[in-house]
Amino acid sequence: MDSAGVARRWLWVSVLGLGLTLTGCRTTGAAAKPGDTANRQVVAFDPVTVTADLELDKLNDEELFAGGTSAFAADDFKQAARYFGRLADFHPNSPHRRQALYNAGLAHQRLKEWDDAYGRFSDLADPEKGQGDALDASFRVAETLYHLERYEEASKLLTTLAARADLPPGRRIEAQVQQGICQVEAGRTDDAEATLRKALAAYDALPDKTEVEDYFPAQAHFFVGEIYRLHYEAVKLEASRGSDGLAQDLNYKAELLLSAQGHYLRSIRVGNGYWATAAGSQIGALYENLYEHMVNSPTPPELNGEEAEVYRQELRKKIRVLLTKSINIYERTLEAAERIGSQSAFVDRTRQSLEKVKSLLLADADTESGEVSVPMPASSAGAKHR
Repeated sequence: MDSAGVARRWLWVSVLGLGLTLTGCRTTGAAAKPGDTANRQVVAFDPVTVTADLELDKLNDEELFAGGTSAFAADDFKQAARYFGRLADFHPNSPHRRQALYNAGLAHQRLKEWDDAYGRFSDLADPEKGQGDALDASFRVAETLYHLERYEEASKLLTTLAARADLPPGRRIEAQVQQGICQVEAGRTDDAEATLRKALAAYDALPDKTEVEDYFPAQAHFFVGEIYRLHYEAVKLEASRGSDGLAQDLNYKAELLLSAQGHYLRSIRVGNGYWATAAGSQIGALYENLYEHMVNSPTPPELNGEEAEVYRQELRKKIRVLLTKSINIYERTLEAAERIGSQSAFVDRTRQSLEKVKSLLLADADTESGEVSVPMPASSAGAKHR
């Protein structure tokens, strides 16, 4: 059992002990005699096994703090959480307790133990008035709520932070951007777009943009792009609507793709390496996705055999353009990632997608070559090889 679990077990035992004492006082009464059993009430509880952390029990708060700090520095986050958690739970008057709470939360966060991280940060957080560790912990609480998929709770907390006039612009914009992302995840895309655009407007209005890390405006542009990508994905290409209806749907889908692409490009122009790579990857993926939609869409039912063949040939030409654009964007994204030394899941995905799209383009070229090939006379064939 980790230190947090031990602490909770000890607290629970303490409560049970208090409950038994009070029950005994109420039920036996002052006039009860030792041999009188008429009014005696017996309260029975299931047996509870209490396990103490004997190794840490003998350490004082200074030793626990030193042990936790050493473990954290060595990336042993399990041990760090254990030491810091023990200090926070059993040394409430220690001058290190607040720092131990925060560090315990960080250790659990590194381990992706979001419930435990939430518990530690919540003990320290003060989103309405907090400064220093209390303010940082408030942002961390919102992050843990996000990972716990409690998006509305996270959004409400971030709204409180974003409304604080006493915070520097960078922190207010950070809160707004994170709030917008939680709204996206909660499915409230209209609210999310308004929140993200408000954050970007605040950023654009700053006379000194160095007050804000480029991470957050780049992230905001990226997620506005994500909103339009979601709208794009919601448009289905239905052949049953006929050629005119299909053309309208395709044009609308292309407009949404271009809108998403525009916001991704704005994210790239901010200059943050992580989000530039992510945005480039998403642009390539959009063209790849449109290719898949077009190549798999059935032929409009009103077209006869010859018309359907012409339709397919024209469609293939447009598809080839999409694949070429996707390859170009993927290659530029990887070049930028290599230049800045960026390593992320987006980079790995981009490499895989680039190879896939190149294969699709080659397959398309082979298909077209097979369709238009005509047997040639032997003399002509020989001349071609010379």
